[in-house]
Amino acid sequence: MTTLAPAPQPVPAPDPAQPSSGTGASSRAGWTLLTAIAPATWGTTYIVTTQFLPEGHPLFAALMRTLPAGLIAIAIARTLPRGDWWWKSLVLGTLNMAAFFPLLFISAQHLPGGVAATLGAIQPMLIALLAVGVLHEKLSIWRLSWGAAGAFGVALVVLGPTARLDAVGIAAGLGGAVSMGLGVILTKKWGLPEGASPVALAGWQLTAAGLVLLVPALAVDGIPTIDAPAVIGYLWLGVMGALVTYSLWFAGIGRLPVTATALLGLLAPLVAALLGVTIAGETLTLIQIIGFAIALTAMVAGQLSPRDRRGARPRRTAQ
Repeated sequence: MTTLAPAPQPVPAPDPAQPSSGTGASSRAGWTLLTAIAPATWGTTYIVTTQFLPEGHPLFAALMRTLPAGLIAIAIARTLPRGDWWWKSLVLGTLNMAAFFPLLFISAQHLPGGVAATLGAIQPMLIALLAVGVLHEKLSIWRLSWGAAGAFGVALVVLGPTARLDAVGIAAGLGGAVSMGLGVILTKKWGLPEGASPVALAGWQLTAAGLVLLVPALAVDGIPTIDAPAVIGYLWLGVMGALVTYSLWFAGIGRLPVTATALLGLLAPLVAALLGVTIAGETLTLIQIIGFAIALTAMVAGQLSPRDRRGARPRRTAQ
């Protein structure tokens, strides 16, 4: 492993076939709660993009969210990729960030946050299907069904009769869901390289994504006028929305069933809707409250398998 400086002995990567690094339910529950911090934080992207960032610069916003955070993560981990992890980091960084972030920003700027969030809520179902073809897992009808229920619940929360639809925004939202869905599946498939930490993996991907975005962002978007709110927005998205959250997300993917982890992504649109209530002064109707309950139930139930509920050991092939 090529290092920038002597580093402490890293913790070996977990076996991807294991649902958690421990043997007890408490270990898995702990990792689930830690991993859930990531999508909950990503739910702030909608309000930060529309309220803090300069409008019409999605590529530059994505660049500011990736490259600085990636370089900081590499400095913390003090570890560089080795061998085929150079191109794997490029592929994962492109799918998880370099493609996903601009599409997310475009979707948020062309659609109401609720519509954009509903499109993103299809990702758990997409990942459940991709896990069959890429990871050769048995299709989990249980989690696929809860994914559909979760997307329906999110739709009840964030969609309304006055929801404005835009073809560009819809295409961007769907494209973002596909891009990150494939990125999550490949992250699970390839796992953590020997001797690397989740912080290192996040740093490699964020840096690769930033380098991919560098020329397009400067050539297409240019450098916008950056005022104090924009600085706050970029710092939040870069530090909390990328550096911290992706380190937690990649650690969770390595220890939890991939489809169950994807269902945690339902937190993002729910948090976005709650921020709309608390910051934008919106109100929730009875139907929206029911949608919240459905989505939260789907997210929690999707962390289990039918055999978990009967107290038996879950089948790993259904993960």
